[in-house]
Amino acid sequence: MKRIARFFVSVKKEMKKVRWPKKMEMVKFSTATIAIVCFFMVFFSCIDGILGAIVKVFS
Repeated sequence: MKRIARFFVSVKKEMKKVRWPKKMEMVKFSTATIAIVCFFMVFFSCIDGILGAIVKVFS
């Protein structure tokens, strides 16, 4: 039981050391992530369409 208590005490200490992002940083990170995901979504959709058209031509 003492081991579990020590574990949670050390978790609490470590969580105090964490530097949480500010609101504007979170907005920037989220925007960048969404933009990158959308870019790759469009990119791979185009590649899929092109390869699908090539397969239709040759089959």
